[in-house]
Amino acid sequence: MKKLILIMAVLPTIASFAQNQKPIHYPETKKGETIDQYFEAKVADPYRWLEDDRSAETAAWVKAENKVTYGYLDQIPFREALKNRMEKLWNYEKIGAPSKEGNFTYYSKNDGLQNQSVMYRKDASGKEEVFLDPNTFSKDGTTSLGGIDFSKDGSKVAYAISEGGSDWRKVIIMDAISKKVIEDTLIDVKFSGLSWRGSEGFYYSSYEKPKGSELSAKTDEHKLYFHKLGTAQKEDRVIFGADQKRRYIGGYVTEDDRYLVISAANSTYGNELYIKDLTKQDSPISTIVDNFNSDNSVIDNEGTKLFIETDLNAPNKRIVTADATNPSPSNWVDFIPETENVLSPSTGGGFIFANYMKDAVSVVKQYDYSGKMLREIQLPGLGSAGGFSGKKKEETLYYSFTNYTTPGTIYSFEAKKGKSAVYQKPKVDFKSEDFESKQVFYTSKDGTKIPMMITYKKGVKLNGKNPTILYGYGGFNVSLTPSFSIANAVWLENGGVYAVPNLRGGGEYGKKWHDAGTKMQKQNVFDDFIAAGEYLIAQKYTSSEFLAIRGGSNGGLLVGATMTQRPELMKVALPAVGVMDMLRYHTFTAGAGWSYDYGTAQDSKEMFEYIKGYSPVHNVKAGTHYPATMVTTGDHDDRVVPAHSFKFTAELQEKQTGNSPVLIRIDVKAGHGAGKSLAATIQENVDIQAFTLYNMGFKELPKLK
Repeated sequence: MKKLILIMAVLPTIASFAQNQKPIHYPETKKGETIDQYFEAKVADPYRWLEDDRSAETAAWVKAENKVTYGYLDQIPFREALKNRMEKLWNYEKIGAPSKEGNFTYYSKNDGLQNQSVMYRKDASGKEEVFLDPNTFSKDGTTSLGGIDFSKDGSKVAYAISEGGSDWRKVIIMDAISKKVIEDTLIDVKFSGLSWRGSEGFYYSSYEKPKGSELSAKTDEHKLYFHKLGTAQKEDRVIFGADQKRRYIGGYVTEDDRYLVISAANSTYGNELYIKDLTKQDSPISTIVDNFNSDNSVIDNEGTKLFIETDLNAPNKRIVTADATNPSPSNWVDFIPETENVLSPSTGGGFIFANYMKDAVSVVKQYDYSGKMLREIQLPGLGSAGGFSGKKKEETLYYSFTNYTTPGTIYSFEAKKGKSAVYQKPKVDFKSEDFESKQVFYTSKDGTKIPMMITYKKGVKLNGKNPTILYGYGGFNVSLTPSFSIANAVWLENGGVYAVPNLRGGGEYGKKWHDAGTKMQKQNVFDDFIAAGEYLIAQKYTSSEFLAIRGGSNGGLLVGATMTQRPELMKVALPAVGVMDMLRYHTFTAGAGWSYDYGTAQDSKEMFEYIKGYSPVHNVKAGTHYPATMVTTGDHDDRVVPAHSFKFTAELQEKQTGNSPVLIRIDVKAGHGAGKSLAATIQENVDIQAFTLYNMGFKELPKLK
């Protein structure tokens, strides 16, 4: 097998390289005179004009910045070698877990380097055919499949498409048997599932079209609709949200078609829960939970008996049962009580699967519907397992298993016997046995123990000279569990170290862990990340000259805050699609819904001062030598609008001292990340790694051997 081997340059060469970098001539970014008042404080916002994503001035700035960025990247001598290796490694067949709908079995498949995976199906005889090919949705691969749901009998299907990475979707309705479109396309659908009621129609959610920019204007009044087949979208009934203003509303129908379950929320944590009996005409919507103090969902039912997943009085979550005729929390009965590990359940084959996180690693237990634990499922190793879901009558379920050195493998699972077998193992040109992951626990600033997974090639020398990527997120109850990545595999092959700490703000240890990284405790997240970097340096995995920090979205904020607080800690900073202007994040799209984690500058003077104290845009200081930085974003990102990245970049370019580059790489016709074409994904990862290694002092890579 050919390998791309990274040879460490000697230190004098690296020093010489750093000194000889030529200053970059950035586009001139004009400064306005906008000033906002927060309580008694006045805050300048000179780059407010970059928030206008529809202006010719902003478009010209984007074009000029990309010209500088790609001009810089084009000069990196080993960039093409990295791309060749990444393409070769990515070029393997990928097959998804199958599901049965009506008389067909459906599954996704990618031959290797297709921009989007194709949906296939087989009939009872095993004859295979293409069902949906998203590669035909657009010539450049920027339109993707954003969700799909079949009617209960499998005869009808509704699927959503995303254009240019936008969260706004179009929904297309087909006869699943003939594959013919049977209705007009639904438009302006956002943050929505699709859930059929029999075969008469389906539920979906959306906002009113915002005034101003579709990509950046605030959207905060979500509604749940029912689309009845044979009617126009303008006739769709509002089921929930007409009278109650909520930012996020979703509805789904239980497998037996008996109940519509409705979730309503104003923030990314905490939801009301409602239920409607679909077997009774004009039945009322009944309340299960009437506040936003806990996360709750109905995972299944047996007749009127509901199975509810909740963290109410159970920070690590539990499953309770309640009768649908009187489902309030006072009547809940524990079914699977809370444990010391965080629970994430699923159902399938007539069983309930309790997937626990134990120090960010999966442990799965199988229960019957009487509450009896049948077995702990023997997983292939330490890593992340997901799946174990399907219809109640299915005899065979499927699950995936992966970790940082093991490509995702799909296993079949005989639910009654508890037996697993390999269903699809990818053939990746990567020698997993040459690499290892180690979990360590390090101490953060306030004494809290934080787990971190460190992955590297066996035999790595702890000499402080290994190029290292420290990746983090730390927010919104999101858990970072072990998973394989082709881009990371290339990094590891080149002698790189990849480290992932499980920061506070995430969900690895339940609600208490999440809350410990929110609002006035957000600094804990940055302290945890900084302590991870200091640990890697102290243990000589790397040094400040060879450390890069990386994160996206809330993780982009993490990188932005860390590099402005401790610019000397790392050599390279890689903030992606980050929330960088913390004083104004809530004024864009659905940003106000993030206030559970962040709070807002309007909440109180104390909160304003706290947020301003770490907001990346407001903490770039003149005369500071910041690390080599490449900000990445997409011009169609309507989740975290690109203005965050634009303003942060403008501040850095103006105030950077020294020759370390500050670049912004803006993908065109791309959004927050979902649905991005494979070609664009590969090129972005190539550019990130090339930029990182180049700024760590590596001038060349040896020829492939």
